Amino acid sequence: MTDRTAVRTGLLRVDGATLHHEVRGEGPLLVMMPGGSADAGIYDAIAADLADRWTVATFDPRGYSRSPLDGLVTDQSPATHADDIVRLIDLLSPDGDPAALFGSSSSAVVALAALARPPGRLSRVVAHEPPVVALLPDPEAGRALFAAVREAFRRDGVAAAMTTMAAGLAPEEGEAAPGPERAAAEEAPTPEQAATFRRMHANLPVFLEHVLCPFSGYAPDLVALKASAAHLVVGVGRDSRALLPAVAAEGLARRVGAGVAEFPGGHIGLTEHPRAFAARLRDVLAAP
Repeated sequence: MTDRTAVRTGLLRVDGATLHHEVRGEGPLLVMMPGGSADAGIYDAIAADLADRWTVATFDPRGYSRSPLDGLVTDQSPATHADDIVRLIDLLSPDGDPAALFGSSSSAVVALAALARPPGRLSRVVAHEPPVVALLPDPEAGRALFAAVREAFRRDGVAAAMTTMAAGLAPEEGEAAPGPERAAAEEAPTPEQAATFRRMHANLPVFLEHVLCPFSGYAPDLVALKASAAHLVVGVGRDSRALLPAVAAEGLARRVGAGVAEFPGGHIGLTEHPRAFAARLRDVLAAP
């Protein structure tokens, strides 16, 4: 019997980069995009849980971890990352069958950019708390917050930037800021898990300097998203609905007429409660 949780790795050449990707399971294609400074490793537990029903593809975004750029890193674009997703789907679903797409935080912005393209390749898109400031009641306050985070990074480094972001996103609740998302397990990590988190932590300078502001400042194509709303589910965390990313997400759902699904935990619920998060995602993807 084939081990559906066994990982098949590969490299995909895209415009200006080479993407490391990992595939588990069999069935319809499900592409899971890491957010913040995370890479494919953030989905190890969830991907294994879902591999009984889907061919689950995860990857390191361009410029992160094992996906080097051809040249120097510059400000990243959700549209370019959406191009990468299309290339990955073309590789893994060469017969043209549609794929499901999941993104959280900054990668949820990429999910919106991908869905706004001409229809045909995406069967369902789950965008969990995309921090799009244009969808906030006060967009300028959101832009100012993320600009302050980037400035704190430039002036004082990663720790100062993450403290600034945590305070701005959840000044009272203390919700952790997006980044190399913390592990849910309370026990000591295995050597493999420790290596994964070190690898993702090393991506933080790229995230803070070149991803955070361009992605949060993205202006989604609301007309195209409204036309594709039947394929879109907006995810919000049960414990983070009052915070900036969830407020933006629910604003998006109202503007385009998309459904809203509540997920366990907060903004980083996929690492706080990976098994419960995977079960909820299973239900959302399988819903008619």
